[in-house]
Amino acid sequence: MTSQREAQLRRLAESYTAAWCSQNAASVAGFYSLDGSLRVNADPTAVGRDAIAGVAQGFMAAYPDLKVIMDDIIVDSEQTVYRWTLVGTNTGPGGTGKRVHISGFEAWRIGADGLMRPRCRRRKTPHRTR
Repeated sequence: MTSQREAQLRRLAESYTAAWCSQNAASVAGFYSLDGSLRVNADPTAVGRDAIAGVAQGFMAAYPDLKVIMDDIIVDSEQTVYRWTLVGTNTGPGGTGKRVHISGFEAWRIGADGLMRPRCRRRKTPHRTR
């Protein structure tokens, strides 16, 4: 992988991180192709931008102070792995009021158009409350 391609993917990951922090679910979904998909752990796969925006909105509603931090990005010839940490307080509707610190990763396939292709996966480790 060329360093130019790696730099492009790092910029994409930085912009994607900012989208998660924006409280604008459509902004997150805009990083995916029209037929892109996102699966969070064992939840049903969200297919298409509207469904992906719904997943993002669920996190944003549950954690109004949500902040995503890019921990690392690992690039190889077949996929890009985006490692992240989410912190926030579960004060959304029906929330517990507990602060969470969740680490996870997404395995991306990026198309020539720079958008995430089907089968992006978002996995998280068990959360820690503070």
